[in-house]
Amino acid sequence: MNTLQAGDSAPHFTLQDQNDEAVSLQSFSGKKVLVYFYPKAMTPGCTTQAQNLRDSKEQLDAHNVVVLGISPDPVKRLPKFIEKQDLNFTLLSDEDHQVAEQFGVWGLKKFMGKEYDGIHRISFLIDEKGQVEHVFNKFKTKEHHQVVLDYLNHA
Repeated sequence: MNTLQAGDSAPHFTLQDQNDEAVSLQSFSGKKVLVYFYPKAMTPGCTTQAQNLRDSKEQLDAHNVVVLGISPDPVKRLPKFIEKQDLNFTLLSDEDHQVAEQFGVWGLKKFMGKEYDGIHRISFLIDEKGQVEHVFNKFKTKEHHQVVLDYLNHA
């Protein structure tokens, strides 16, 4: 895995959202974008992470930050996650994990003695010009939102 670092240009990408509409990173020019990768919708850790980002929307808005959640889930799974958790941000489907690979978050994982390829839970703050401003890769799911807000409050 060759994960993007602060100062790198964010890859240009377009993925389908929960409404099966194309969303491009470039369409958010002039805003900061928190691109957060998560393994699977409606699992406990991913649900906690999403709920806390949902509840932090006002603070994120104050910093001009848009949230994009990306997982390898199929498009048809995303509306259920949004509806069930009342999420107020966009989820994107990266079923073939091409975008995850471009960001360097797709790779070997270990869980309960098994090894497999999957998404590593890493988030990227992309600045208004499309550069990676900060990489969040050391956090617990329940603290992710606070780590992001702490960074934004002190940046």
